[in-house]
Amino acid sequence: MSSSNGKNSKLILAAMIFAVAMMFIDQTIVAIAVPSIQDDLSLSATGVQWIINGYLLALSALFAFGGRLADIAGHRRMVILGVIVFATASALCGATPTGSLDETWLIVFRIIQGAGAAIMFPAALAIVLGAFPLRERGRAMAIFFAITGGLTSIGPIAGGYLTEWTWRAIFWVNIPVAIIALVLTAIAKPDDTKHPAPLDYRGTALITGGMGLAVLGLQQSSVWGWGSAITWICIAAGIALIGAFVAYQLKIEDRHPLMRIRIFQNRAFAVDNALLFLLMIPFVPLFFFASMYAQISLGESAQETGLYLLIFFAGFAIASQYGGKILDRVGARPSVVLGCAVAAVGFYLWGKHLTDLSVSDQWIYIVIAGAGVGLVLSPANTDALNRVPASRYGEATGITQTVRNFGS
Repeated sequence: MSSSNGKNSKLILAAMIFAVAMMFIDQTIVAIAVPSIQDDLSLSATGVQWIINGYLLALSALFAFGGRLADIAGHRRMVILGVIVFATASALCGATPTGSLDETWLIVFRIIQGAGAAIMFPAALAIVLGAFPLRERGRAMAIFFAITGGLTSIGPIAGGYLTEWTWRAIFWVNIPVAIIALVLTAIAKPDDTKHPAPLDYRGTALITGGMGLAVLGLQQSSVWGWGSAITWICIAAGIALIGAFVAYQLKIEDRHPLMRIRIFQNRAFAVDNALLFLLMIPFVPLFFFASMYAQISLGESAQETGLYLLIFFAGFAIASQYGGKILDRVGARPSVVLGCAVAAVGFYLWGKHLTDLSVSDQWIYIVIAGAGVGLVLSPANTDALNRVPASRYGEATGITQTVRNFGS
């Protein structure tokens, strides 16, 4: 899409932000409501964990498939399908019946939610990328990541208020968001060019099984224990399947593979993905730790916990905009190098002052940590996607999101 159609580009950006807003809010909103859900439905401890883990597992396992499918079938079509699947599963999570089926029902539809998100997100990101010319992508993607990242901190605030009414509302809130996303997408009419090709089913099975087993082993280690054989069997089997996937993709690289593995020979693409992997190791667990720390150590309510996380995103959102401008002007490296240094200092000082049990003693360091992450996340992600042709945007997004999710 040309820059002359800037107004429509902005409308497309807004539509895609609404489309993915649900999955970002859901990353934290459900965790806040878990105690209420458990009390109301009398769920087992394992069942409660799978309400969280089932969603994340489906998301991790299916990102690569969702990205490639978007390139083949059309990005707009996959966004619409993903939004409908996610919203329908959300409605059915909210309609969980009380009784013997409640635990199974909720876990199944949380897994379907994750599958909908995995179909939707790579396509949405590819649409945003294609809607802006190269020189404007940094700023557009910075806005996309700043708003969607900030929505993660809205989860605890919204979850706290909605749970006071009913825990079911944390799922129902996705329905109006989905309707707005579908209306905006229909008005904006983003590009839906298809790139027909056979779908690599064997590769899909290998990467889905590999990611699923590896993430399952890591997630369940807190239940099974690190000394348990099943923990290590899952992780080892997952890594073995991922290895088999890489070997198979290299073998069929001239016959429409799910992923063009040789793209990692592009040094910049490989470095961008390594950065995203390492950055996600502290970034996503931060929400769960900070949420527990604010409520247990600082004695704050669920709503106040959201405000604690919002301090981090104040730094993140502002720095993201600067990172995007630097990317558009001189490339990703200056912003990424500076961001890594700033984030390291910010996280160190924040960690050092956690025992002060005072937000007033921490807030400046929280902002610094957020600013560092903001300078890295959007430029590294955008730079990686700029390294591939438009016909493979979905696939490249699937790769970067798989890497990010595995790091998380």
